[in-house]
Amino acid sequence: MRATAVFLALACGMADAAQDVPDLLQRPALQSARAAGSALLAVARAGKRLVSVGERGIIVLSDDDGKTWRQAKVPVSVSLTNVRFVTERLGWAVGHSGVVLHSADAGETWSRQLDGVQAAALVLDAVRSRVGAAAADESARKELAEAERLVADGPDKPFLDAHFSDEKHGLVVGAYGLAFTTDDGGKHWRSGMSRIPNPKGKHLYRVQASGSQIFIAGEQGAFFRSGDGGNSFAAVATPYAGSYFGVAAGAGGGLLVFGLRGNAYWSGDAGRSWHKVDRGGPAPLIDAVRLADGTLLLIDQAGQALASRDEGRSLRRVSLGIALPTSGLVQAADGALVVCGLRGVRRVSLPSKLVD
Repeated sequence: MRATAVFLALACGMADAAQDVPDLLQRPALQSARAAGSALLAVARAGKRLVSVGERGIIVLSDDDGKTWRQAKVPVSVSLTNVRFVTERLGWAVGHSGVVLHSADAGETWSRQLDGVQAAALVLDAVRSRVGAAAADESARKELAEAERLVADGPDKPFLDAHFSDEKHGLVVGAYGLAFTTDDGGKHWRSGMSRIPNPKGKHLYRVQASGSQIFIAGEQGAFFRSGDGGNSFAAVATPYAGSYFGVAAGAGGGLLVFGLRGNAYWSGDAGRSWHKVDRGGPAPLIDAVRLADGTLLLIDQAGQALASRDEGRSLRRVSLGIALPTSGLVQAADGALVVCGLRGVRRVSLPSKLVD
């Protein structure tokens, strides 16, 4: 599927695919004393608590700003690719086999809200409702056939990101253009694929919101914007045909999209025009966090960091003292940086001066 930013997630997914996927959906994650040293693919804040997710359904928690970790109870053993919290207690994790997990207790315990079998059935129902079981024209017949094929494939496609604007309204996206929405906190889901003009089914890697605007970054230059809270999306033209793995939205319409081979582009007019941001390195840019002082900090897959004080117009390399395969980062409540990757999750002290 993709060999860079979500390479870590897909590498873990190869192990999933080699086993009986439905069994992994039913098998709870094994408890391990070494869970915090496993391949962990994303990390997020739940109030002061830190939550990191990764291979084989592992979720670990820290209540001391990343100094120590313990494992949470998780009902599935598939690799988890991302985690988001909308309040200190309410969070969602997504991953392989079309899994969406929900926690109402700051990540302590998790329940399954959606899986790939259910998701495929929702897509087919939506298509049949829109075009009819016996499609009348060629494009409708093709859409129906693709939905039927999704059901036949089984739960083999991952979700890669989630966004919740509040406790009720959410969007999850993933491989092959998968997109699902909820307006009741995940009790019920519906296909949102028709809202996104993505006829080639490009992978959707990251969702980022700024006010009522929602942005989706994807493969082969795919970039989408919603100005109505996710009810509809429009394609946004960008200068790059490679994959985008992230987007950072700032005040005043500023956008920074970044991804494959270290490419980054900045727009000050909500995507109507772009300019390339020089960062001086080939490794894929994979994640970004806005620090408490307003600095935008990006990290690449090799563990190298870049900082910006001007909303992404310019980036300057900073040293975090790590050189490890990295997949995500977050700032802890005490100001330290916490990064995760193939060798687990670790705490990193921020340099006293990030940019000149």
